[in-house]
Amino acid sequence: GAAGAAEESEDESEVLEESPCGRWQKRREQVNQGNMPGLQNTFLAMDTEEGVEVVWNELHFADLKAFKAHEEKIKTVFEQLVVVDHPNIVKVHKYWLAVDDCLAQVIFITEYVSSGSLKQFLKKTKKNHKAMNVRAWKRWCTQILSALSYLHACDPPIIHGNLTSDTIFIQHNGLIKIGSVWHRIFAEAIPADLRSPVCAGREEQQNLHFFPPEYGRAADGTAVDIFSFGMCALEMAVLEIQSNGEACVSEEAIERARHSLDDPNMREFILSCLVLNPEKRPSAHNLLFHRVLFEVHSLKLLAAHCFINNQYLMPENVVEEKTKTLDLEMVMAEMKRKGRPPVQWRYSEVSFLELDKFLEDVRNGIYPLMNFATTRPHTLPRSSSQAPEDPQKATSPTPEPFDVETRKVVQMQCGMEWSEEKSQWHLTLLLVLEDKLHRQLSYDLLPTDLPGDLAAELVHYGFIRLDDCEKLAAFLENAFHRHQPAPS
Repeated sequence: GAAGAAEESEDESEVLEESPCGRWQKRREQVNQGNMPGLQNTFLAMDTEEGVEVVWNELHFADLKAFKAHEEKIKTVFEQLVVVDHPNIVKVHKYWLAVDDCLAQVIFITEYVSSGSLKQFLKKTKKNHKAMNVRAWKRWCTQILSALSYLHACDPPIIHGNLTSDTIFIQHNGLIKIGSVWHRIFAEAIPADLRSPVCAGREEQQNLHFFPPEYGRAADGTAVDIFSFGMCALEMAVLEIQSNGEACVSEEAIERARHSLDDPNMREFILSCLVLNPEKRPSAHNLLFHRVLFEVHSLKLLAAHCFINNQYLMPENVVEEKTKTLDLEMVMAEMKRKGRPPVQWRYSEVSFLELDKFLEDVRNGIYPLMNFATTRPHTLPRSSSQAPEDPQKATSPTPEPFDVETRKVVQMQCGMEWSEEKSQWHLTLLLVLEDKLHRQLSYDLLPTDLPGDLAAELVHYGFIRLDDCEKLAAFLENAFHRHQPAPS
């Protein structure tokens, strides 16, 4: 028996196929990442660069002629998805097309979420006769809204269109991940003659109550997601909206769940999302300011976000190094009191392990700062707003574009050495990306080189993402000022 199980396990880990670049290896073991409609196959795969498991997703198209006619549109859709980057959204890492004589495939690699769906978590909680923790409910709502606010602020806005308790995942540390973001964009972009592999998530009877009456009509918009979010928030608050054995959840069951809410603020918050008129529903951004969720962030959280946003300026183990040199008896803060000794807070009272854990949680997206964020459009690739048959594109002899980098730079280090032999500066640049990938670049500077141009070139060649261009340019400018003029 044990030998058979070991053999089966070995079969599952056997590599069936590799990505063209060799980084991703498809295994035999199939996985179900919640409600992912339209996928013929989802396999567990290995990211050989990072040593982590990912998901290898396949979409099949038997009609090659129709596929060829819409190939550019399909590429545009996936280019749009690859740049979507938010800690509460399941990441699409990479995509490519595989076409042979009888089948066309779109293969795309997504982040693997090993923990269960929100629905599974709520069922377990109910089974253990536990009530929903209000703090957890608030934290989850904030993370889901943070992700929706990001998607809806994209240009053009991304509508999830398939948000249910099956497409939301909860990791063990309390981090929420929203999956299936690709589905709606893909279903809308692909014409009817190609749509056979994409079945609507709505077809699952048990999830029909997550979709508003206007769903699927030409005029539906981001308010669709707000209705679905409201239903998820209601389900999280009551643990289960019972269908009493029927195929779908009835209006009466939803009504009962609404009436069971004790907190008037929570009830008002949820009901505002479930209004039948989509124009009357609040935006995701505005919901983050609702009194049931909104709280003034602690100075500790604001400082943590500030630290993480500027971490690229500091050495990797800066917290550890700083804490080693601190005098633990030193007073950090003091509160003076009239006629009584002051209250003092010393470094010895800080748990540095807890601080590290807190910074890690903030970095992972468990405590988003969305309440104070202004809505700004996240521009998606230019191709997403271009017609597939762009005449200029056809005649221009531009070379193949480089892979777009989507990972954030979390740390930068720069060194400049004067070369007597060449009479010029030699620049070395170390970039650490968010997935711990290190990039070391070196370059002989010309007198005409400008920091902004160098940063733009690194974006063009796929070394850094566009969002980091300004940051790197400012960092290089600072380094140039420190080292110039050249030694005489």
